[in-house]
Amino acid sequence: MKLDTDASPFSAVITGGGSGLGSATARRLHALGASIVIADLPGSPGQQLADELGDRVRFVPADVRSSDELAAAVAAATELGALRVAVACAGVATPGRILGRKGVLPLETYRSVIEINLVGTFNLLRLAAEAMAGNEPLDGDRGVILMTASIAAFDGQVGQAAYASSKAGVSGLTLPAARDLADKNIRVVTIAPGTFETPMMAGLPQETKDSLGAMVPHPARLGYPDEYAMLAEHIVANPMLNGETIRLDGALRMPPR
Repeated sequence: MKLDTDASPFSAVITGGGSGLGSATARRLHALGASIVIADLPGSPGQQLADELGDRVRFVPADVRSSDELAAAVAAATELGALRVAVACAGVATPGRILGRKGVLPLETYRSVIEINLVGTFNLLRLAAEAMAGNEPLDGDRGVILMTASIAAFDGQVGQAAYASSKAGVSGLTLPAARDLADKNIRVVTIAPGTFETPMMAGLPQETKDSLGAMVPHPARLGYPDEYAMLAEHIVANPMLNGETIRLDGALRMPPR
């Protein structure tokens, strides 16, 4: 789908859009002329980013687990233009061994990670697809839905049982969702990032971040959020990308710990 907003103005909704991968994607799509709805928690930097970007950007407080709140974000995007792009970046990486020093992993901890990372992603998928289905086709597409997995879906480490299985679920959702929505001319693609400079990494000591970056074969560093956004832009523009999970990791394969 050509990102030509002069010919056909469009909007995008981005969950987790207030920071990290989501904010980088919001900036890039906005620079291309798209109207943007940033959907994120009330305490996120979402409003600050919307104020910074200015014209054609709205912040809608939303928890991805809430049907009503996410529906409001999708509706806000349709008010700004035909919803052509939805990007699911909201997520948590709560660690914990199944059996750790403090005992068994609480079921509620596991359930919360699944609810946010997997169910929250599906929530955006279904609501965005419903809105996109009414669009006139543009270069053969009515819309593109991007989801975010992780290389942990394939290389889950010690203490990542909840996170890895939630992201494996997102990857597993990709192909059936693309097949489900093919007759609506809606594409579904997932990006599986490796280790990136995001708020999840912000609290780590610099030497730890340097060590994580050095594990990447090439380039031997943490990924930049805009590199995720660059791939998101290409996926939207390339009509043959559909039903696939794309690793974005510098050839990294995570060790057990």
